[in-house]
Amino acid sequence: MAKRGPTYTCQACGAVYHRWQGKCDACGTWSSLSEEAQAAPVPGGRGSSNGRARGRVFALETLRGETQDAPRIVAGIGELDRVTGGGFVPGSVLLIGGDPGIGKSTLLMQACAALANGGHRVVYVSGEESTGQVRLRAERMGLADAPVDLAAETNVEDIVATLNQGQRPALVVIDSIQTMWSGEVESAPGTVTQVRGSAQSLIRYAKTSGACLILVGHVTKDGQIAGPRVVEHMVDAVLSFEGEGAHAFRVLRAQKNRFGATDEIGVFEMTGKGLSEVTNPSALFLAGRDQAAPGAAVFAGVEGTRPVLVEIQALVSPTSLGTPRRAVVGWENSRLSMVLAVLETHGGLRLGQHDVYLNVAGGLRVNEPAADLAVAASLISSLTGAILPAEGVYFGEIALSGAIRPVSVTAARLREAAKLGFEAALFPAGGADFGEGSGLGLRRFGHVAELVADIAARAPRRDVK
Repeated sequence: MAKRGPTYTCQACGAVYHRWQGKCDACGTWSSLSEEAQAAPVPGGRGSSNGRARGRVFALETLRGETQDAPRIVAGIGELDRVTGGGFVPGSVLLIGGDPGIGKSTLLMQACAALANGGHRVVYVSGEESTGQVRLRAERMGLADAPVDLAAETNVEDIVATLNQGQRPALVVIDSIQTMWSGEVESAPGTVTQVRGSAQSLIRYAKTSGACLILVGHVTKDGQIAGPRVVEHMVDAVLSFEGEGAHAFRVLRAQKNRFGATDEIGVFEMTGKGLSEVTNPSALFLAGRDQAAPGAAVFAGVEGTRPVLVEIQALVSPTSLGTPRRAVVGWENSRLSMVLAVLETHGGLRLGQHDVYLNVAGGLRVNEPAADLAVAASLISSLTGAILPAEGVYFGEIALSGAIRPVSVTAARLREAAKLGFEAALFPAGGADFGEGSGLGLRRFGHVAELVADIAARAPRRDVK
């Protein structure tokens, strides 16, 4: 049998190479390849001596049969239960990532304390902090009396053996998966091979025991969860904890959820006692807005199943540079370039000699195309100096032809706007009529040229260049 040579694994994406090279061809990262030992092949794994494949015969079933909704363990934290789909499912595995210091451990400590006070056995395993540090945080948050089982351990085999003793825990938190190591894997802790092997052992325990497992994951500078992407496929839910250091609120977003809706969000506010729920995020995002300033439009968006109102701010200013600047915070840069091109081509605006700055107020990141109309309205308002109606909300998708296309969940957007005291809605023409009976004054636009004409009519008398 030929001797197996060494393999080199990219620590950023997990790509495997048979020789070392300076740059990973899969993700483009430099100096990320490290040599890792391969697992030895299982003797007789391909087949037995008589030529027949080894294996266990299992029964096959049909699609028809009785199904039951997965039972839930409600944490009692409304925003967290919303994102998970109604609570934790026994035997499920969740992966939560976020920037350092964003509040992942704080939120999980609050969830552990809430479940432990409710009579459930909860185990919190910290691989980064000592038990003394975790106790200090719990004392700061007023949770020191919660009956949470605490340990500072990094060996996966020892953790699984300890969890198998006594009563089965309802929730197990591993903080974090990058610090775990398994004696069955010949690689250094933190490497792709160790992260994958440790995650497999812990997930196997969760599936066989029925305990809910939460894995905390580090993130890269690009905001992606560090380690092999296969871990995200192995878990049942991937949650992202987002927030800006200059803002007190945090957003928990579900990127994947086998037991609930994806793109659902929960909003929290960081306080001295930990994270508190924000039951009305629209009021938080709109607080303190300047209604008399041009370049500001209120967007009626939807995050998961929840309608959220947020202010879109734009600043269009003349520039003396050969290449004007395009700065975006909270929205896609490529989407802004598309809207600017449509406004120039089909709206008759001259934006080539202007710097453009766009910001989603409050630090929320907007991903849906329905924000096109609000972005376009704020850009036109800033360029012309026209003040948009403070009592109106905007939503709609802009096509490359300049047409304004209808979007989904129109009724929920209008209900949220009416609940917060808005009086008008400016949205696309066509589509189903959900606006009747909402109590809002409805204004429909079919093309960006109509939007430009409507806003320009409000502008003060001056030349627009």
